[in-house]
Amino acid sequence: MQSPHGPLRTYGRIKSRPIKPRQEALLESLLPRIAIPEGPVDLALLMPGARAVWLEIGFGGGEHMAGQAALHPDVLILGAEPFLNGVASAVRHVDEQALTNVRLLQGDARDLVARLPDASLERVFILFPDPWPKARHHKRRIIQTNFLAELARVLRPGGTLRYGTDWADYADWTLERLTASPEFQRQILRPDDPTGPPEGHLTTRYETKKLGDCAPVFLEFVRV
Repeated sequence: MQSPHGPLRTYGRIKSRPIKPRQEALLESLLPRIAIPEGPVDLALLMPGARAVWLEIGFGGGEHMAGQAALHPDVLILGAEPFLNGVASAVRHVDEQALTNVRLLQGDARDLVARLPDASLERVFILFPDPWPKARHHKRRIIQTNFLAELARVLRPGGTLRYGTDWADYADWTLERLTASPEFQRQILRPDDPTGPPEGHLTTRYETKKLGDCAPVFLEFVRV
């Protein structure tokens, strides 16, 4: 039974150190202009003429999201991140690179996914989500069977889900659930290194910190 207070949080704290003055100013001036509005999301209004729509769930400091947006200016890239300091970093990247194809939500990605139209996304990134390594906290992980069903709903046939983690148990957890889903099929992009970084991956600061218990593991699945 779902809690009367809503679904369990899949993330930890939402703010840590004080936000720098420039980033604070961008949160007040830029974020309202690129924020994803409440209610059902009309993607055509967010970026008319976009070739495709991608979503990054938990974009951290926003380096990967901004890098992908710069490489693919004709793609509308949505990002959801509950951590305010991460959003502050992301708006700085958007401003410095003059990106016009990024739209952000500071909040729970599950709320955003629930508001997206069916078969509206071409690609979803879930890179290094909060691992919740203790067994009693596994129910808080973003990768759950019901959420994968929601991702299958919003991904178009042939769309891809890319997942990365540096926690071995979380890699096994995700692989088990995605393999069990009839709506996803694994793609081996690099036979020489099946769990290595795929072509086009942009390394983030988090990856370089090596905070997990294994080398980064990447999994790619296609919506069938």
